[in-house]
Amino acid sequence: MKRLQRTALMLSLMKKLKNRGSWCGETHIQKAAFFLQKLLEIPLGYDFILYKHGPYSFDLTEDLTAMRADGLVKMVSQPYPYGPTMVAKDTPVMQQFDEFISQYESSIDFVAENLGGKGVAELERLATALYVTLEDGTRLVEDRAKRVNELKPHVSIDQALEAVKEVDQLKTKLQ
Repeated sequence: MKRLQRTALMLSLMKKLKNRGSWCGETHIQKAAFFLQKLLEIPLGYDFILYKHGPYSFDLTEDLTAMRADGLVKMVSQPYPYGPTMVAKDTPVMQQFDEFISQYESSIDFVAENLGGKGVAELERLATALYVTLEDGTRLVEDRAKRVNELKPHVSIDQALEAVKEVDQLKTKLQ
């Protein structure tokens, strides 16, 4: 996928997340892009690693910074406890790639609908549960929950179990 195509998709994702109740901080965008690429198999081309708050892509951070520099995204301050929100501007990029975006619209809608209203801690658990599931989806739910807890000790076994089950439900919705 070319850079401008990926930019157009990310701008569309940000708008749809915002419409679904996300405050659209970078963590929200990171986790939504991870789900879009890994669960829905949209070829964004980002490399994700397991980082402090779950899967994270330095490449995506660079793209978001470039979008800000290009005037495609603006940062808007939010009251405590929230950090700044990224707001996608209506730009010719989105209009130019409208047909391209439409190919992925149902996938973007799915991610926005299922993740848009979730908080950072819940997104961390879900994205880490997806990461573990992708490592070895044949493992039992309980084993994957234990692995989430090993990777993220602050996530209780019960929270990890709930997250793994939700990831499995999302996978089932897609079938």
